Amino acid sequence: MDIVLLESLGISEEELNKLSKPLTDNGHHLVVYDDGKLDDDTIKQRIKNVEVLVLANTPLSGDVIEAADKLKFIAVAFTGFNHIDLEKCKEKGIQVSNAAGYSTHSVAEITFGLILSLLRNIVPLEAIVRDGGTKDGYRQRDLRGKTLGVIGTGDIGGAVAEIGLAFGCKVIAYNRSEKPDLINKGVEYKSLDEVLKASDIVTLHTPLTDDTKHLIDKNKLALMKDSALLINTAVGPIVDNEALAAALRNGTIAGVGLDRVDIEPPIPADYPILDAPNVVLLPHIGFATEEAMVRRAKITFDNIVNWEKGAQENVVV
Repeated sequence: MDIVLLESLGISEEELNKLSKPLTDNGHHLVVYDDGKLDDDTIKQRIKNVEVLVLANTPLSGDVIEAADKLKFIAVAFTGFNHIDLEKCKEKGIQVSNAAGYSTHSVAEITFGLILSLLRNIVPLEAIVRDGGTKDGYRQRDLRGKTLGVIGTGDIGGAVAEIGLAFGCKVIAYNRSEKPDLINKGVEYKSLDEVLKASDIVTLHTPLTDDTKHLIDKNKLALMKDSALLINTAVGPIVDNEALAAALRNGTIAGVGLDRVDIEPPIPADYPILDAPNVVLLPHIGFATEEAMVRRAKITFDNIVNWEKGAQENVVV
């Protein structure tokens, strides 16, 4: 069986060989492309005779999938899968699995990195102290005792809620379904509007769907306290980022920490959020710890092994 890894998984060659060994020992042929050539024409050439494809967050269009006559299985080394034409996969009988859960704790941790950066003004003060300045003029606020509003309590949101409780926050949450284990730990579920109105910090952890695109728009931002912070480590388009920039400029909310915006970095110089006040902006690093990269590679290769056995896991299609 021919297996193509379309892009680097961010792990060492030694780790890659170890994790793929159950497949190569079974006689399968693994080809790895890490040259960054990910245009549609190149992808078509590289996967035209391939049965199993591994990719991370590279878009895979219906046109490319249509050209892959032998393709049977796609192992997505990523949690999200909205970058793949799943309808075309269904049409062609191609099965798809993702790497669910590999970055849960990594993203939860960076969420609190952003929160603490904003509460303690870490980013501007680091530059100021290097320039011979002091903390004068900058607020310092505790996280303990704040109301943390968690929008979406799947694996990552649930982990964030638990860490918030450990920090001494009151944790309130909005989700389509309430999680009894989180309620037992002290999380209180409310409506979306109630969470936005009551929270000192709102953190987003929902997937991108038709229902969640621009879930946080001008009207929802207006519900928040003018002292509140918004954190997005989930998916950029959950927030109307133009409305968010305006809300920061006019003082509707106090600050924002973003690991995700509408587009992947590099971000163009005229992007609205870049010149808004009190923003901590990261280049989509929440998922990208060394440990998480190994976890996702292991899940990905395990998915291929299990699919070959007829016991597909982490099923998307």
